[in-house]
Amino acid sequence: MRVNGVVHSLDVEPWVSLLDALRERLGLTGPKKGCDQGACGACTVLADGVRINACLALAVQYADKEITTIEGLAQGGELHPVQQAFIRHDGFQCGYCTSGQICSAVAMLAEHAAGMPSVVSGSAARAELTDAEIRERMSGNLCRCGAYNGILDAIREVATP
Repeated sequence: MRVNGVVHSLDVEPWVSLLDALRERLGLTGPKKGCDQGACGACTVLADGVRINACLALAVQYADKEITTIEGLAQGGELHPVQQAFIRHDGFQCGYCTSGQICSAVAMLAEHAAGMPSVVSGSAARAELTDAEIRERMSGNLCRCGAYNGILDAIREVATP
């Protein structure tokens, strides 16, 4: 399995979730086990750049994918622009959801740039990334502390050219 640019050889049972493989077998604790039902987004990681809930994915299904966790977003010691914006805009409080929020935001911005539709935009045409659009596209990630204003501000900053 290729995780954060490094190939790992794992021997996992077919029922082991990607989240458990990342956390328990590889020691990557960024993705969190929140609800373990795909409802909170704390476990969000990127599989070939697409956001997924790692708690709902079987590790064996992703053996040929590039998995990126929060630990793999920084490049050469430089934080990803979304990570930097979260810090500047105080887009976290307790931090439990932060890794999932950031991974989701990175993928969401790529989805938007590719012209993927949302319920708010209602079409495949590249819609303006309004606050309502960002909220809809990030609705799969919950923050129990209520840091949504900082999260929204951070994403808006990165999305604004």
